[in-house]
Amino acid sequence: MAITCTHLSAASNLREMIQRSAQHAQTQVSLKQMVEFGSKPSPATILRGTQFLQHELPIRIAKRVVELESLPYNLSSMSSIRTVTEWYYQSFADLAAFPAPEDFGIPRRLLREEKDAKIAFEDRKIHRYCNPFEDQTSLKGVNEYNAKFMECLKAIKQRHDPVAQNMAQGIQELKNHWRTTKSNPVLLSSSRHMDMTARAFKRTRPSLYPSQLLKNPDAANNLLPTDLQSFLDRFYMSRIGIRMLIGQHVALTNASLGRSTSSTDHVGSICTKTSIRNAVTQAYDDAVGVLQNASGVLNPPKIKLYIGSSTCAKEDVQFVYVPSHLHHCLFELFKNSLRATVERYGLDADGEYPPIKVVVAEGNEDITIKVSDEGGGIRRSGLPLIWTYLYTTAEKQELEKTRYSDFRAPMAGFGYGLPLSRLYSQYWGGDLRVISLEGFGTDAYVHLNRLSNSDEPLL
Repeated sequence: MAITCTHLSAASNLREMIQRSAQHAQTQVSLKQMVEFGSKPSPATILRGTQFLQHELPIRIAKRVVELESLPYNLSSMSSIRTVTEWYYQSFADLAAFPAPEDFGIPRRLLREEKDAKIAFEDRKIHRYCNPFEDQTSLKGVNEYNAKFMECLKAIKQRHDPVAQNMAQGIQELKNHWRTTKSNPVLLSSSRHMDMTARAFKRTRPSLYPSQLLKNPDAANNLLPTDLQSFLDRFYMSRIGIRMLIGQHVALTNASLGRSTSSTDHVGSICTKTSIRNAVTQAYDDAVGVLQNASGVLNPPKIKLYIGSSTCAKEDVQFVYVPSHLHHCLFELFKNSLRATVERYGLDADGEYPPIKVVVAEGNEDITIKVSDEGGGIRRSGLPLIWTYLYTTAEKQELEKTRYSDFRAPMAGFGYGLPLSRLYSQYWGGDLRVISLEGFGTDAYVHLNRLSNSDEPLL
């Protein structure tokens, strides 16, 4: 009984800590801050980054736990969602239990706020992600402390790798239940779970849920209530941010310990000379590989790449960005365009497909990439579905999950491609928009903030 009571007490204390942490404000970080902070990753730099993450990550994790435990439609009680919640609990506990710097013999004077005039940001609190203080590489315990915290972060990141799949499973189970019981709250205005926001939007903005879409049972059952759709946007945007902070810190820690194999153009996972041409080529090649594995087409649609204008063409455009984020967006767009084009013209047109045109425009604030295909487009009434998570049937989803389990872009085959791609583009102040010409093709616009000064859109 004593052990049980102890466990219950510990769980209660942990829940109270999470509730308190969730009340704190999150700290936004910009790409520019990350580059300036990590430009010279010394042990002292990493020590300051560790202090920031020890303060920031528990807040972000706690906010997600609170939401996961209060989801509508009884979603919080589903086993797959409970598993995700337990992972977040464990990660919060790991961070809360991590030893203090003093336990590694690090003097407290190094943990106090530095008044160095080099600090480039107004807020100089210790828990802000800011420029590092003076190098102290010879301090005993700093390297050990940094390495231990890096291992803690790597364990958290690995624990959360299956989160997206588990969340997808939970949402799919819910949609299957709605389909079986014919109880989708978007369709049942009298349901006690009816999404009032969706109803209001439907009255004032008919294009959000067009009548043609609502009359099509197969399509309408794929709609999610706006409160659930909004939760998933917040959840996955937060996941992108947490994984970005962890991945960046791990990369910088390895660099400070002399273990980095990245080029001089990289600051952690950020590339200061991200090549648009290389990003387009790599994403297209990966998408072609997926298409050929799925369909057997030997000569897939080609791409035509135009950089700059007709009067001022360029060989390439380079800017500060996270290459993996850009790859995710472009890969998803090419995958969709290739599949749509082949499906429209058939396998018999092997080698005679119209090309996919890629136009790169360089503005003062944005770099915009337009991907255009002639795959027939999407009917206007169906456009809302492309941003809906898990826009697939259960059978197709399971088939695609098995077939494309080795996608380099995460969650491909789960109906998450476009919604997640839009979040990746919005994370650094950009956007993703899709315009369809039904009967002809689709234009997708990826807007990328080239100023690197946009803060994370923390929700």
